[in-house]
Amino acid sequence: MQGFLNLNKPVGFTSHDCVARVRRLTQLKRVGHGGTLDPAATGVLPIALGKATRLLQFLQPDKAYKATIQLGITTTTDDLEGEIITSQPVSELSLEAVKAALKSFEGTIEQIPPSYSAIQVQGKRLYDLARSGKKIEVPARIVEVFKIEVLDWQPGDFPKLDVAIACGAGTYIRAIARDLGAALKIGGTLAALTRTTSSGFQLADSLTLEQLEADLQQGIFNPIPPAATLEHLPIVTLSATIAQRWCQGQRIPWNDTLDNSPNTPLQIYQEGGIFLGIGHLVNSDTEQILIPQMVFEPM
Repeated sequence: MQGFLNLNKPVGFTSHDCVARVRRLTQLKRVGHGGTLDPAATGVLPIALGKATRLLQFLQPDKAYKATIQLGITTTTDDLEGEIITSQPVSELSLEAVKAALKSFEGTIEQIPPSYSAIQVQGKRLYDLARSGKKIEVPARIVEVFKIEVLDWQPGDFPKLDVAIACGAGTYIRAIARDLGAALKIGGTLAALTRTTSSGFQLADSLTLEQLEADLQQGIFNPIPPAATLEHLPIVTLSATIAQRWCQGQRIPWNDTLDNSPNTPLQIYQEGGIFLGIGHLVNSDTEQILIPQMVFEPM
């Protein structure tokens, strides 16, 4: 069994928990995930099965979320799982003020990840350092937020804001909730989070762990083929003879023009639609060379 599973991660499970459960259900040793989700979050978690684990690095990076932000509160973890640091009623806050503040979070922005996150600093996870009581300066990173759309507004002493966020890889929605509260000078934290899109997988097409187990028991589960997840990458098709050489690790002179830069990952197929793996072009002094980067189907 090899390919991908579009898993709807349940609340309370870590991404590692999901991988372990899928490994037990499928009886596969090689199972991996793309794009970690916090335990309190739900939604799309791409799971790779078998040799497809080697393709995780080539999946689309863009993601989308539906989030609920609670204003007037700050917490240690930037979500409601942590201890409350500050709490102040803000019943006078208007949606117009919130929308105005949200504009500064679209585009290419600088963001400081939450102290409780899986990012490594000095060889250790930030959440391990935070739990041990060590204070450490978390380095800022540049992330891209394509769009933030307001879905709902619940006024009150501690208003709740529902938003849809489309963003690039590495964006922390908890940090957006925290920083929105800081921009409004009232505090903010993440109350709920569902990932609706990840690496081309959509929530509407996802399976729960219970559905996966039932499908496996009935013998009707079919992994998503690699080709369906790599549509964003250009395609190169090789004859059977050239394909065999490529799968053996040989460098292939390539004269056809491709609309992409050197070192861009390419889907490599044999004639007949057989997916072989990932390659890329490099420039020599006289020509371009197609070289294997990851051979998925040995010849």
